[in-house]
Amino acid sequence: MRLQDLEIIVTAPPAPGWGGRYWILVKLTTDTGIVGWGECYASSVGPKAMKAVIADVFARYMQGENPENIELMFRRAYSSGFTQRPDLTVMGAFSGLEIACWDILGKARERPVWALLGGRMNDRIRAYTYLYPLPHHDITDFWTSPGIAAETALAMVDLGYTAVKFDPAGPYTLRGGHMPAMTDIDLSVAFCRAIRDAVGTRADLLFGTHGQFTTAGAIRLGKALEPYAPLWFEEPIPPDSVAEMAKVAQAVSIPVATGERLCTKAEFAPVLRAGAATILQPALGRAGGIWEMKKVAAMAEVYNAQMAPHLYAGPVEWAANIHLAASIPNLLMAETIDTPFHNALIKNSIRIENGFILPPEAPGLGIEIDEDLARANPYTGTGLHLEMQEAPCDYANGNAFTGGAPPQDV
Repeated sequence: MRLQDLEIIVTAPPAPGWGGRYWILVKLTTDTGIVGWGECYASSVGPKAMKAVIADVFARYMQGENPENIELMFRRAYSSGFTQRPDLTVMGAFSGLEIACWDILGKARERPVWALLGGRMNDRIRAYTYLYPLPHHDITDFWTSPGIAAETALAMVDLGYTAVKFDPAGPYTLRGGHMPAMTDIDLSVAFCRAIRDAVGTRADLLFGTHGQFTTAGAIRLGKALEPYAPLWFEEPIPPDSVAEMAKVAQAVSIPVATGERLCTKAEFAPVLRAGAATILQPALGRAGGIWEMKKVAAMAEVYNAQMAPHLYAGPVEWAANIHLAASIPNLLMAETIDTPFHNALIKNSIRIENGFILPPEAPGLGIEIDEDLARANPYTGTGLHLEMQEAPCDYANGNAFTGGAPPQDV
């Protein structure tokens, strides 16, 4: 069996765009006719350029190869252009293609992917969700209203979720870390207080940030949140300074989580060595794929750290996350985005029951792609999957982070 053909489909979820502006789906076909699906997450170049990168990585390092040879193909891509270091764009391309290889291998052996990763460790996977507006909410008011967020949190907990994530702490900007405004700290505390009052001890609070603070600023904010006992403080400073993140972890009692922007074991290992985080959040469509993150999970075991796969993308990456999560002992939970479009794209082939995900039993990733739906929703904009704002933090008029919902006019 050899990898033969590649097709790339760029699909845009409907407004307001939960999961980003677009999802890059890859379809691999072998010379025996087996089809595998993968997803390349949040590339740092536009989808037109990224399609060319994916095609080049496939043709250069994978086409004609046996899909079993995951390690060999990874080393080829990782060494691309005499690098042998994490390259976010190349590894983003490879990650989606690697996921598709696992889908092929599972289908060829008529077994789910988790069965090829050491078997099923977890019969069900604890899920968490961001707080998104309910149908009757004003989407503009939602992001700065602790009361509305608390109403949504209670609704999610009533559905069975035992953890909810929110991120009211102001903008993430291309300028790097900033000192939070007092209004941002006050609003963050108000969110934690209102949500904790609403859900009590029925659910953990997951405080999300996007690397937007200085070390000192993150510590100030974290100290203010400590009375509400969040389960994690997510990526409190930019991910490029492990030593500084370790200072935050040492100064704040809330566990630090990081990883959605990290790539391969080469970037996760220093985090563990420095004690910078005890919860790792890889995005499998970016970080090197399923096999590479299985290695990271094993490294994390040694440091008594847990895994919580990240998702701000489509349901194919979600499926990959689930198979990894099903196979590892040090799983904390997995992010979910439960929208009608996510579910329809995989024909409702993965189920969430009472806040827990059931690992698929069907071969491969265990999903069926609605190709007609994927093709009927092409991305026609010019913006990237996610983008940072150029304007700095506003200390006079306050800040409103719109929850990752990108504008629909770009």
